Amino acid sequence: MIFKARVWKVGENINTDLILPNRAFYLPPEEQVSYVFSANRPGWAEEVQLGDILIGGKNFGMGSSRPAARSLKNLGLSCLVAPYINGLFFRNAVNFAFPVVECEGVDEAFEEGDIAEVDVIGAKVRNLTQSRELSAKPLPAPLLAIIQAGGIYPLLEKEGLIKPKAIANPKR
Repeated sequence: MIFKARVWKVGENINTDLILPNRAFYLPPEEQVSYVFSANRPGWAEEVQLGDILIGGKNFGMGSSRPAARSLKNLGLSCLVAPYINGLFFRNAVNFAFPVVECEGVDEAFEEGDIAEVDVIGAKVRNLTQSRELSAKPLPAPLLAIIQAGGIYPLLEKEGLIKPKAIANPKR
């Protein structure tokens, strides 16, 4: 699982309210994406391209258990890398199959617009623009399995622990 794309940066102590503001919380997930970071980076969601990489500062994702990680994934970001990711946000990201990588110093190793290569399984983060490489904290195998399965629900369905989600009849 290797991602290579343009980098977007956000600062330290980014909370889930900034990622997914309250006014978007009750909207359908596909509508929530236009509100991502709207309080601190108005219009940013429209600039993100499919596969872009988000570099966060220390203590990324603090706050509530709202599904902010799902909104980042639905926006089209390929992954998040930060020096430290709040535990609740981290687990929500894994459950929604949004790859997250903790990497000390990553917030200082990139400028917005640089090109990053993130090797989630190999635990390496490369700044291809500045020819720098950092070692990341490896994800435990059970968490990688959840991400690779497409999230916690698809994994539980695959293992027969929950019934597959019913698919609505398509319109004819």
